[in-house]
This record gives sequence, C-alpha cells and structure tokens, in this order.
Amino acid sequence: MPGGAIAQSPLLTPTSVPSSMHGSSTLTLSIPTKMEGHGEMGLIQENFDPSMMVRMRNDGYESRSGSDNVEGASGDDQDAGDDQRPKKKYHRHTPRQIQELEAFFKECPHPDEKQRLELSRRLGLETKQIKFWFQNRRTQMKTQLERHDHIILKQEYDKLKNDNDALRAAMANPACNSCGGPAIPGQISFEEHQLRIENARLKDELNRVCTLANKFLGRPISSMAAPIPIPSSNSSLELVVGRNGIGGLSSIGTPLPMGLDLGDGAAMPLSKPPMGLMGHEVAIDRSMFVNLALTAMDELIKMAQTDSPLWTKSFDGGKEILNLEQYTRTFSPCIGTKPIGFVTEATRYTGMVMINSLNLVDALMDEAQWKQMFPCMIARAATIDLISSGMTGIRNGALHVMHAELQVLSPLVPVRQLKFLRFCKQQAEGVWAVVDVSLDISQEGTKANPLVNCRRLPSGFVVQDMPNGYSKVTWVEHSEYDESGIDPLYRPFISVGMGFGAQRWVSALQRQCEFLASLVPSSLPKEDHTALNLAGRTSMLQLAQRMTDNFCSGVCASTARKWDNLRVGNVGEDVRVMTRKNLDDPGEPPGIVLSAATSVWMPVPQQRLFDFLRDDRLRSEWDILSTGRPIQEMIHIAKGHKHGNCVSLLRGSPINANESSMLILQETWTDATGSLVVYAPVDIPSMNVVMGGGDSAYVALLPSGFAILPDEQSSDCNGAMVKAGDNVRDGGRCLLTVGFQILLDSQPTAKLTVESVETVNNLISCTIQKIKAALKVT
Repeated sequence: MPGGAIAQSPLLTPTSVPSSMHGSSTLTLSIPTKMEGHGEMGLIQENFDPSMMVRMRNDGYESRSGSDNVEGASGDDQDAGDDQRPKKKYHRHTPRQIQELEAFFKECPHPDEKQRLELSRRLGLETKQIKFWFQNRRTQMKTQLERHDHIILKQEYDKLKNDNDALRAAMANPACNSCGGPAIPGQISFEEHQLRIENARLKDELNRVCTLANKFLGRPISSMAAPIPIPSSNSSLELVVGRNGIGGLSSIGTPLPMGLDLGDGAAMPLSKPPMGLMGHEVAIDRSMFVNLALTAMDELIKMAQTDSPLWTKSFDGGKEILNLEQYTRTFSPCIGTKPIGFVTEATRYTGMVMINSLNLVDALMDEAQWKQMFPCMIARAATIDLISSGMTGIRNGALHVMHAELQVLSPLVPVRQLKFLRFCKQQAEGVWAVVDVSLDISQEGTKANPLVNCRRLPSGFVVQDMPNGYSKVTWVEHSEYDESGIDPLYRPFISVGMGFGAQRWVSALQRQCEFLASLVPSSLPKEDHTALNLAGRTSMLQLAQRMTDNFCSGVCASTARKWDNLRVGNVGEDVRVMTRKNLDDPGEPPGIVLSAATSVWMPVPQQRLFDFLRDDRLRSEWDILSTGRPIQEMIHIAKGHKHGNCVSLLRGSPINANESSMLILQETWTDATGSLVVYAPVDIPSMNVVMGGGDSAYVALLPSGFAILPDEQSSDCNGAMVKAGDNVRDGGRCLLTVGFQILLDSQPTAKLTVESVETVNNLISCTIQKIKAALKVT
C-alpha cells in the first residue's frame, strides 16, 4: 500500500473506537482488529449493552486490538475508504515527531482527548493523526508479542520432545545405577515413576494449550499427540498461551506464563498444581474449576442484560422476577440439580455507586476488604485456594476458592454457609464482571456444620464506569436454600430477596462507599462539627465498627465468635440465649458474657421506628440505662450525607450528686433494605484515649441494639401476623430484632444460673413492651 499505510476494513469506522481512554502505565490492548477469518467490530461503546457482548461471542467475534503500525504513516491514511472515497495524499512524520510520539507511548499507550490535543499542538499534527498513530503502534506491539509467543511455544515444544525422546531411550535400555549393567525388566525407580507421571501431565497440558492456540491464532500448531478436546463454551475465555502485556516485550530467554485468555490478547497465570503421585488428579480438578468459572461468567452476563427475557416485572411493577421456565430452557445446571426440599430465590437490581470499577473489583477480590464493604451482611470470609491471581497489577482473570458466612440480623434466620468460586473478568474498557458460584458440597457435612443449607448459583455483578467517579452496578443474586430452618415469620421476607437479595447488596455497597468518600476532609457534611483530629476520628470509627460486629455475632451466632447455646425452660423458643467466657480478649470485660436476642413483628413503618429509637430526647422511654437522665450528644461523626448514618458519643448527666456521668457510644444507619441502632456503655478514661487517637482495641464494651427490616409481605405470613396488620398505620410494618449482651460475673470461676438467664429475657421483653407503648401499638 502507498506510504506503508494500513487499509481500514469497511466494518471498522472511527465511531467504533472510544473517544477517550484512561492513561495508564500498564499497556492494555483493547482496540478491535481484524484477524484471519474474522470481521471487525468495536466492543466498547458509550452505553454498555451486555447483550451485544453475548451476541458477539456467539457470532465468533473476540476483542482484539489494532492494526500493524508504520511509523511514517499519519492518521490521514486511516480515512482512506473504498473506491467511492477520493484518495488523499500520504504524509510521513518527521524523525522528531516519531521520537516524541514513541517517548509518550512508553508512558501512556492510551492517551485521552486532552493528551492528544496537547501532542497535536506540540508536534504540528492533527488530533486524528495522533489518534491513529497510537492505534497502529499498539497493533504493531501486539503483532510482535504474538510472534514472540509462537517462538516461546515452539521452544517449549522442542524441549519437551527432547526430554520425551531421552526418557524413551532410557526406558528401552535400562541400566543399573549401582553397577552400570542392564537392569532387570520391570524394575523402575520411584524417581523415574515420578518423572513419567510428570511427563504425562506436561504432555496433556501441552496438547490442551496447542488446541486452544489453534483456535486463537487461526492456524495449526502441532503437538506431540492428538489434542484433548476442550468443552465448548459460549464465553470468550479460554486457556491460551500467555504474555506479560506490560508495555514492552520480555526477553527472549524468559519463558512467559500460560494461563486464562482474557479476551483482549492478554493472559492470566494459573497457579502451579502440587506435584507428586496425585499431581494429575489435582490438575484435572483445577481444570474443572476453570470450566465452571467460565460457564458461570457466561450465565451472569446473560442474566445481567437489560432486555433479557429471563426477567419479568412483578404485579406492582417494582421488583423483577426470574422466569424459571425461560431460565431452565436457556441454561443447563452447572452445579447439579436442585436438592430436594430447597426453594429458589432470584433477584436483580441496578444502582449507581460512588466508586470506580477498578477499586470495586479490587475490594471484592480481597476477603478482608469484601467483608468491610458489606458490614452486617458478611459474618466471616476467607480465601481457601488461589487458583489464579490474575494479570500483574490488576484482577483481570483472578480465580479464587472462598468460604463465607452470610447473615440476616435475626436469630430466626440461620447463617448461610457457602463455599464457592469467585472469578473476575474485564469485559471491555471500564466494564468488569465478578461472578460467584457454589461448589457442589452438599455431602460435606460435619458435626459442627451438618449439611450445607444453601448453594449459590451464578451470582455477582457487572460494573461499568460512569462520569464523576461513579459506577453503574447491575447485581444478580440467585440461590437455592432450605427454608425449613427459617422461622415462618421470616420466610416471606427471605423468599422475596429482602434478606440476601440483590437490592440489599447494592444498598449496603452504596452506603459504605458514601461513608468512605466522607472520610476525605473536603467532603465532610456541614453538620459534622467535631473537635476530633483525624487520628481521633479514625480510632472512634474503628471502635464503633468493632461494636457493631460484636452485636451482629451475638444476634446471628456465626462462627466468627465462639458462643455456647443455652436452653432454659422459662425462655421461649423465639429467644436465642448464648454465653461465652472471656479470659484474654481485651475488647470485652473478663468473665461470663451472656447474649440474648429475639425478633418480633411491629405494625409501624421502618423509618418511624428508626427515628424513634435514635432520638435522644425519647431515649428514656425505652432505655433502662438512661431512665431519668437527660441525654446529650457530645460528638457526631457523619458516615455519609444521609441523615441518620453516623457514629455518636452520648452523655447521660448524673441523676444526683453521688452518681457520675455516663457515656454511650452509638452507631446508626438506614437504607431501603434495613436500619440499625447499636450502642454500648463506655468508660470516660478509655474514651479520652480513643478521642486522642489511641488504640481502640483495648476498650472493653458489650453492645446492645436493634435491627429493623422492612416487611413487605405481611399478608402472606401466618394468621397472627395478618391479624396484627389490622393496626398497621400509614401502610407500613417492619420486623424488629432486639439484642442485649451483659456481663454476668467478672470472676473466672463464676457459674451461670437460671436466674441470670431469666433476667436478660425479662430485659428484652420489657424493652419491647416499652417501645410498643411509646408508639401506641399492640
């Protein structure tokens, strides 16, 4: 072609290329290109449509990047179309222009519009010329990487072939290691047996890689044996030959890793399975994990589509309901059939979140950050196995085996124990997806954990970057669970997804991201006027978080803390009573700690009950600790811009001269899926240390509080509940959980008595009656 320019396919127009890209030091190849036997189509659009991705995968398109770069060609060359358009003159860049462009490319392969304008002004080129020069340069690098990968694969193949030939020769003429003479046929050393198993595993892996490389590169690559067939999948993720993908070529002598294809020409490394006699079986298990993750990701993307026929609107036009018949026709069970007695729960919800996609994905792929992002929802989380850590520096392609305990704040709803795969995949520029799918462990029962009461079908979210640092999150939750252990009071609440559904996940995420954004001093709400410095605020917030976590553990009885269940004759079955002996935890007073919790139905709206419980002026109407004491808020730390989401330090004035002041640490928050009020008495010297920025881990506290959940299905509950609905005001009702933790005795040898249990049971009953009397409900 004239001037070394590259002709552009009629299918690829400038409008299919993003108008701006984020600058990054890591080279991300994401511009579509034409491969052998494939057309060209842009995957990245201003409005992401997951259905377009699915159709493209089904039609055989994959996200590829660029076209070969010719340094002397300008962007005008890219405008040359077919014969219907007039030919334009070709322009070659000067050496200085090329040098400037190359230097900038090393720092930022994807310049945005502002950077392209600056380069255009500095080099005397049009912005369109700058744009297409960078496209060609990225494509040139991709082509070089593919050639380099082919060389590395050939080297690995030759090495394996030579090793195999040497092993065959040694087996044909065995020799004794001691005397050097011929060995007796049938005698094979343990080391040689190990080598044979390892060689067979490597051969199997090479065959698999060659098969997938054939599909990816579009031309045959021979292997030493017939390729192993790979299960077909609609997903574009496959196992292929990998590359480093970091802004340049790696050295020829350094082998590049093999791993999962990420759809844009890059690959993630797979963790090496254990060696030994069982190494082959381990490799097969991990391959099964990869196939399960790919299938689950494909199902999640289809279920997240905006116009998916899998979802229908409810009668009131609010929530979306999964069409089970359509779902059964569309997908095959990826983790086996539904266990007998299990029921299905499926929800989908979309919301705007104050976080970008990269930070959100990074938080969810780390179990500690994941738990912090969803307070009161995740009781415990751990990564059991790391199959792949993803690409260097980002989470693209990460695959983990995880364990988690999910909870609803009520003793009448069992904790959900889950063991699942979590897989992360970048779908396009600024678009990510994270999918969870349970491993089928229905037979893995133990004495501590009988049989698993829930399994998670492909669930997760698709997140797309939006302007001003926000992201659009589409969350899908799809589970099958045993409802026999759930109290009838909560079964309708759980069945519609209010307990573990998609809206609750998105609401908790929105609330937590708003709180994290509020930690920036410039974004503090106007009402947040405290005398605390940054260290004091941080220490107080950490103390409040520990207080809330301890309250949740006492209500839900997760394994995050060790509790012993108690059964006392005078205590009703709807009241959970537990005890634990604290000897060395500085965060609790030493001695026997008793926890009691129960849940009741209240014929009042959620917001009204929340406002009542957090009102300092009305506290004396239900709190026995503050009876007769005027309560004053000393410190208020807002956790976002929504009124009521905050951490407060309350002070109760002494009733008489013989009493001292009382301090109460309190945290409150509310959203569409629930509200929380948690508090604990604290001593003045300890709080002085915390407010000064000291370590809050040594402040002993025992939390009490309330969890309020909206009840939208009271008409479907038991008869007593419907009858109580006659007193419903303003059409609202809710489910109230009350929990107390008290210290029975500070002596290590103290014994628990029936009178102590009855005392805390009466405390709960009296508190509920006072709340009903104050709200004038029965």
